[in-house]
Amino acid sequence: MAKINLCFLWHMHQPFYKDLVSGEYRLPWTRMHALKDYYGMVKILEEFPEIRQTFNLVPSMMVQVEEYARGEARDPFLAVALKPAEHLTPEEQRFILHNFFMANPARMIYRYPRYGELYTAFQAQGSPEQARGVFGPQEFRDLQILSQVAWFDEEFLDKDQEVQALVAKGSKFSLEDQALMGRKQREIISLVIPQYKKLAESGQIEISTTPFYHPILPLLCDSDIATISHPFVPLPPRFCYPQDARVQLEMARDYITKTFGVAPVGLWPSEGSVSDQALQIAAAVGFQWAATDNGVLDRTLHRAATPDVTYKPYLWTQQNRSMRMIFRDHLLSDRIGFVYQGMSPEAAAQDFLNSINENCKGMLAAGRDVLVPIILDGENAWEYYEKSGRAFFRELYSRIQNDRHMEAVTVSEAFRRMQPEPIDHIFPGSWIGANFDVWIGAEEDNKSWRLLLEARQAYDRAVDVPEERRKQAYEELLISEGSDWNWWYGPEHDSANRIEFDQIYREHLANVYKALGVPPPPELSIPILKTEVVQAAHTPPSSPVHARVNGKIDSYFEWMGAGIYRVDSRQGAMHGKREYVREVHYGSSEDTLYLRVDFTGEALEGLEIQVLLRQEGADTVSVIKVSGGMATVTSGKAQAAYRDILEAAVPLQPGVPAEFQLSLWHDGLPVEAIPPQEKLKVTVEEPLGWWN
Repeated sequence: MAKINLCFLWHMHQPFYKDLVSGEYRLPWTRMHALKDYYGMVKILEEFPEIRQTFNLVPSMMVQVEEYARGEARDPFLAVALKPAEHLTPEEQRFILHNFFMANPARMIYRYPRYGELYTAFQAQGSPEQARGVFGPQEFRDLQILSQVAWFDEEFLDKDQEVQALVAKGSKFSLEDQALMGRKQREIISLVIPQYKKLAESGQIEISTTPFYHPILPLLCDSDIATISHPFVPLPPRFCYPQDARVQLEMARDYITKTFGVAPVGLWPSEGSVSDQALQIAAAVGFQWAATDNGVLDRTLHRAATPDVTYKPYLWTQQNRSMRMIFRDHLLSDRIGFVYQGMSPEAAAQDFLNSINENCKGMLAAGRDVLVPIILDGENAWEYYEKSGRAFFRELYSRIQNDRHMEAVTVSEAFRRMQPEPIDHIFPGSWIGANFDVWIGAEEDNKSWRLLLEARQAYDRAVDVPEERRKQAYEELLISEGSDWNWWYGPEHDSANRIEFDQIYREHLANVYKALGVPPPPELSIPILKTEVVQAAHTPPSSPVHARVNGKIDSYFEWMGAGIYRVDSRQGAMHGKREYVREVHYGSSEDTLYLRVDFTGEALEGLEIQVLLRQEGADTVSVIKVSGGMATVTSGKAQAAYRDILEAAVPLQPGVPAEFQLSLWHDGLPVEAIPPQEKLKVTVEEPLGWWN
């Protein structure tokens, strides 16, 4: 019987946050994800012994986990979380207020009522400095503890009696509670690597890896290769150090071998970035299989990477080197990353498996075994799922175990079962757009590469440098070659820590010069990030609105005074979410809420917009569907029209405060919510004499 071989590959990665000179960790995210995702994602498999998976571990992240587990990491974020609240300095108080609310509000902050109260109080003040005036020692200690517990793994929240007691207490925490929180952190992190070892030794998981500091291998080998996937893209001076690519690969393979006792045969090249030269080096180092995106397969074969093309193994061969290849199902991988968080676990699992079965139907009928590669970030998505997505995983894994046509296997296991199809080259690109645009080509990106090249050339020119200092300089170069720094440069992504990432990157480059005994160039003191004037994402209404619902703007004055909510087109740590709406205008008369939706292009055919309206604590929902160039109200009492824009009118109870949120759906799957977390408030009373 033909079978579906389902290959999950979870990519576990964080940048190298440690400053080698000071020994201090500049950001806490490796520790936070080690508390929640690195352990929990593999621990849950013990409940499902027939589910076998591949975990891709980036060495630069794992060495940080090891240091935290030994209690040797110098983390100022952890230090200030453990300091008695009564002894916090004003600067430490500002630091806590600035950093300790960096979590998903809906899924992580408001899950804990006291944490939600503190967040609401902080938001009301508008800045850390103002919030200091309303936060006393007890408020700070509650925040210190809950901001950490919110990242604890579900395994501990559900089964550890001490953690359960801490959560049950809820507020008014003591110094003893604070000490317990710190002790539990180290306890959880110390379990991460042993858990991977345990399941790797049993054969339930395979461990693959990535070049040590997560560089974009094709760009290290030759940055000019970016012009193949994006002709005429502006590029920096050519960076061409294939020897560094080899070192990064050798270091990674050595680390995994030393840590887990078995040399890894699998490679997820950073960001799925591949080229013929990169694969040749990886094969020479000893890797036997590699993975990337089916967008790269599309451009390699010059044909659409449909399921019958994607769902099989390949064998790349060139110049007496070979590499077995799989190509991720981009659509289904991204559904786990970006879509299923808005669905019930049952509906999400069913949609995922229905999609796979539908994609594989013809191949199975022809008697052909199928390999379905599902590859995605193994840590960032779960912040947006209820209880870190564990209910979704249990629902999904149990259904897979009970499906006699499907089996979850490791990548190497799939290769042993299926004969690969030969290819003689690979198109140079990454999992994002089958190009390298995220990391090179934009003004900030190119400046980053130029500064890296200059530091690399300074290393090449340096003479009479003691071997230990030269080794330190090269280590700093390898760290600087990591892809994470350029992830935040350019127009594609945004982060609350974007300024810190820029600073950390420039400090790593400066450390190269310091280790060589050469003064760092003054340019490294200047941010690479361009100074930008950022418009407020939200402007509240300033006066009532009376609009004609006809799908077009009749005059400049029609929406004057309306509130405007601009959808942020930049993306965070995860990539792949498509934006359909540019901005929403809204306002009200005495008894009507008026909405105007401006799309980024033509409205998506079949898009469903749900208007959730709340008055006096009661919710009503109006559903508007855009189809055939028209808008139709399928549920509720709204009116709607679509031509150039979407306009809608929703009845209000006169004189009653109201708030609303839009939810966008397509093909039964959630697309996005506007705003993502909060609701927009509308004023229903018209100022006296407004019409005069």
